[in-house]
Amino acid sequence: MECTMSATANPSTTTDDLSKEERLKRYLLDRAEEGEMYFKGKFISEDVELSPKEIGALMVKLRDSATELTVEKWSYTGATTWRVEPA
Repeated sequence: MECTMSATANPSTTTDDLSKEERLKRYLLDRAEEGEMYFKGKFISEDVELSPKEIGALMVKLRDSATELTVEKWSYTGATTWRVEPA
């Protein structure tokens, strides 16, 4: 009996994280194309199919890596509010 494994059968976490990050970045670019926007992760989580916790972690990454966006941790009242605008 032979056992073969496909390289795509078990995708790496890194690839999955990149797709989530890219999905969130594209969403933010689309929403902020006309100017700044403010949001809490819990209010966009369904739109991007990510948990608020995942959004928070990815926003920290995007703040440092997304050259097309300016990302600012704006305030915290019950949950972090993020300010995003095109760079």
